[in-house]
Amino acid sequence: MGSWGFGNFDNDTAADHLSIVTKRLLDEVTEAMSGDPVELEPDEYWGVAVPCNLELLYRLAELPYVGVCLPEPDVAIEWKRHYLAVWDENIGGLVESAQARETRRAVLVETFDRFIAAARREATD
Repeated sequence: MGSWGFGNFDNDTAADHLSIVTKRLLDEVTEAMSGDPVELEPDEYWGVAVPCNLELLYRLAELPYVGVCLPEPDVAIEWKRHYLAVWDENIGGLVESAQARETRRAVLVETFDRFIAAARREATD
């Protein structure tokens, strides 16, 4: 086993474990994005869980750990387009306040943008 420090994530086994955990999060997003768009609506499980998974992934990618799995940037960009199209189409009947819709949408855009930036960094490393 290779080790490069004394931290919890400073060895090959920890990197393997982190890749398994992040791959699971990524697989969930991949499945949700390729499934029925109804499942991505803002009041559905994956409509809420997808941004959660993306935030976990980009936050892990910001740390100096080996083993984080992210998609190609083009995939992440397409996910953003698809997710926001479903969100935009369905949020009107769920949230009456235009300000609340705009604020939540801004958070979603920032989440996707940070995820895309992390995917781009990983692709160039």
